Amino acid sequence: MDFAGRIQVYTGNGKGKTTAALGLALRAAGRGMRTYVAQFMKKGEYGELLVVRERLADLITIEQFGLPEFHHREKGVAPAEVAAAEAGLAAAASALAGGRFRIVVLDEINTLLHFRIIAVEKVLELMDRKPAAVELVLTGRYAPRAVLARADLVSEMKEVRHYYAKGLQARDGIER
Repeated sequence: MDFAGRIQVYTGNGKGKTTAALGLALRAAGRGMRTYVAQFMKKGEYGELLVVRERLADLITIEQFGLPEFHHREKGVAPAEVAAAEAGLAAAASALAGGRFRIVVLDEINTLLHFRIIAVEKVLELMDRKPAAVELVLTGRYAPRAVLARADLVSEMKEVRHYYAKGLQARDGIER
């Protein structure tokens, strides 16, 4: 059976968007499929990087295109943020077109779009150029309507309760 790639979006204010995309990558790895993950707005030693480097590097590639600290709207968009985002989008476009990967994940791309760090038109063009045999996954809060309209699958993670509200910080192995 031929593999027909689709476009998936994981969005919403709840926890689990990146986790869902990485679960898909893990499932694909179990079938011998390669996944490329471009992590936008992230920089650091997240648990997924550690396990991929040590055990799954032949099947899952993760590259980070974030700065050491998160973007804050009130500070405005720094040129370094735009440059990092554009580098990540170019790397993802190359991975998408290169023929090596069956799944390409744009992790936190929707958040970049929300903060206008990158133009939605650039992401829509990338979505339109997706090869038929590649699954494309876009994660992050605030997915724009235009992205949602082009997606084949949209899942919204909804926060009902989160322990961050009680002051609990991100924990290794759970949130990072």
